[in-house]
This record gives sequence, structure tokens and C-alpha cells, in this order.
Amino acid sequence: MSRYEDRQNAKLQATKGASASGRPAMADAAVRPVVSSGLIASLDLGASKIGCFIMRPEGARQSDQSIRVAGVGYVQSKGIRAGAIIDMEAASQAIAQAVERAEAMANVSIQGVRVAIPGAQTASHRVSASVSLGLKPITDEDLNRAIASALAQVRFPNRRAIHLLPVSWSVDSHAGVRDPRGLNGRNLGLELLVVTIDENVFNNIQQCVGLAHLEVQAIVSAPLAAAVAALEEDEKELGCICIDMGASSTTAAIFANGTLIHVDCLNVGGSHVTADIARGLSTTIAGAERIKTLHGSAIASSNEDRETVEAPPRGDDRGGGPIVVPRSILKGIIAPRVEETFELLREKIKASGVQIEPGAGIVLTGGASQLAGVRELAVRVFDRPVRLGKPMRVPHLGDAAAGPSFAAAAGVILRTLYGPRDVVQVRRIMTAKIGPKDAPTTSQGGIIQRVINWLQSNL
Repeated sequence: MSRYEDRQNAKLQATKGASASGRPAMADAAVRPVVSSGLIASLDLGASKIGCFIMRPEGARQSDQSIRVAGVGYVQSKGIRAGAIIDMEAASQAIAQAVERAEAMANVSIQGVRVAIPGAQTASHRVSASVSLGLKPITDEDLNRAIASALAQVRFPNRRAIHLLPVSWSVDSHAGVRDPRGLNGRNLGLELLVVTIDENVFNNIQQCVGLAHLEVQAIVSAPLAAAVAALEEDEKELGCICIDMGASSTTAAIFANGTLIHVDCLNVGGSHVTADIARGLSTTIAGAERIKTLHGSAIASSNEDRETVEAPPRGDDRGGGPIVVPRSILKGIIAPRVEETFELLREKIKASGVQIEPGAGIVLTGGASQLAGVRELAVRVFDRPVRLGKPMRVPHLGDAAAGPSFAAAAGVILRTLYGPRDVVQVRRIMTAKIGPKDAPTTSQGGIIQRVINWLQSNL
């Protein structure tokens, strides 16, 4: 029985229960058997597509930190915009269908997924802390005290933390320490990156995935996941900006010295380009998407004035012919929107105050990055080397799933196996809120003690 059929049967049982009792009834989620406890599944909730990757336990290759994906499934996205659920029924049905396709390919049944959401629903914050050390080598307890001191400063009402990532450690005046355990010093410093999501969005995602009879095992920021899949280690060390160009948002994950230091987002994406084409040519959304994919470009070509493109007219006038325009008109619609998107993102990154290495390059991922001329336009706007990123360390993917639009889905699995790790276990982050409710404001000492207690019970 498929997940979609499971949902329909559960819905029917709920309706029967409502008829018998005279009030709405909640359907019990049907738990499907799991073939192996070592299965890892990722779910990418994009605005244009919903994708699912499944990896069997034997798919992890520690020697080169690569993975072999056993199942891939994807469908057109419904009920989701910029990572937020706008139609619970449509979204849960699309999720069930995507997961079912991946299960059929892998010949397994999964119980839980790790969900990647666009950066439009997330925000990043950096907090710093310093604690005094005794005359002994640094231990895990000292690290926990520094983490607790940093978390004591977190005040994000109505938001849920999804990532707690160390940016850097320092011992006395020595910065850039990767692992301070075993070192000696007077002070231990920590800079922590906290990525949060709106509490209501968090709850809606859990409910929507639950309606597809799946458990949310983790929520991952899509720009981070895409960067894990598409970036080389040298790029992270020397500095890099991974720009994930989705349908409804464009996000940037900024790396320096091997770690993620900032996440930023702009609520403009490929669907805005499609809408511009539909308005400019008076065609349908479907027609605009088709000619954008087949003929669209963000840079001029030598024959664009002599080449023409056809678009279907709006409405149901069967006697009307197609709309025919020079390809230069299409470029004149696409290029300004893409250029404006990059310029707005560039200014937003500057306004954040994040220091980017002078030689840092840019890697483009996401479905919208595949449009012809986007890379050249990014070079012009950012004045940095730019390349197109695809899922790395994931061999044997079919051509349909090996492109930049699947970087986030692959990155979720890669991050689960090989990091970067959060300072608190994912399952604890999923169930605990960090903020005013977890830290009383009576005194600074009380705050730190409360967070230390929280860490001791959650680590």
C-alpha cells in the first residue's frame, strides 16, 4: 500500500469517526515497517519541486567520505512557498508521492526524514562567550561551560534553533583553534553561530510531514546543505560564498577558515523571473517557464535579434495564434531581474558586516542557477570567480538528479554522516527551545546555571 493510499485510508477512517461521534476525529498515523535502522532519507521542500534521497547503510564510504544513493524521487511542489506550508493537504500529498517514488527505487520503506528548508524561513545570529580556566588542560566540561555562556545570550522569542555551530574557539590570545581540548590557558573563548526558524513554520512542517506518515528527524537549512554537497574543502578554508538559487528565494551560505560564519537570504528567485516573462509577453505561467527553460538567457548572443521564440497566449481563444517575439526581448526581461537579485544579495551581505576573504570565490547551486548566462552575470556583479556547483561525493546519480537543483537533498545526507556537527545533538535541538523560557532573567549567574543544567541533560 502506498503512502498516498495510507493517507486516504487514514482520512476515510477519520471521516467515519467524525460521523459516529458527531465531531471531527484525528486519524492515527500508520507506521510503516522499516527495512533497516541504518537508512538515511533527506527531503528537500523546494518551491518548484519536492525531492527525496534515500541511502542504505552500505551506501556510506568512509574512505573518501562519499555516499551512494539507493533511491531518488521528486515531484512538482505543491502547497509550499519559500519553505512555508501554505496548503497542508496539497503539500503532504506531494511529500508522500516524492517519498514513495524514492522508496520504490530503493526497495525500502522509511519512517523518518531529514528536511531541508529554504533560507527564506531561517535567520543566523552570532554570539560570543569567554570563560576562565583552571590550572589544568581544557576538558569537555570547560567546553560545555563556554557553550552554556554563549547560549545564555540567546533571546529569540517565537523562534526555534535548528543549528548550533561553533564558528571558532580561542585560548587566551590564540584564535582559530579547531579543538581546544587538552590545551592549557587562562581563558577559553567561543564564537557560536545560531540558525533559527519561526516556531509556527517549524510546527507546520512537522505536522505536514506527519500527515505523510513520516517523522521529522531533523530540519536543515538548505543553503548549508547545498554548500556541504557542492563545496571543496579548500573553498571552505580559503573563503567561499555558496549561493543557492531556488524558485522563491536566493540564499547565501558564507564560509571562512573551514566553517560556516553567516547565512543570508533574499525572497526573490527563479519563479519571479518566470512571472516577469509571463507579464512581459502576455503568456501563461506554464508557457513562460517553458520558454525560459528552452530559450532563456541572461546574456546577449550574436543572433538573438534574428531568432524568435513562441509563447502561448493567455485565455481560451483557440483561433488566436502564438505570441512570437525576438529572443532579445526575452533576454531583456530575464537579465535585469537576475542582475537585480545578485545586487540586492550583495548589498544585504555587506550590510550584515560579515568579513569575506578578498579572494573568496562564489559557487552557484539551485535550479535557477542553470539558466544560461547566470554565472557570467554573477561574475560581473560580485567581481569574484564563479563556478556552477553540483552534488560532489555522490557518484552514480542519474543525470536527472545530478544537477545543482539536487545539491540540498544530497547535502543533508552528507552532513548527517560527515558533518559539520552541531554543539548539541540534533534530536535534542529538535525537542528543546532556547530562549527566554529556558533561561530565567533574574541574574546572569542564574542564566548560566540554567543553561548548564540544560546542556547536561541534553548532551
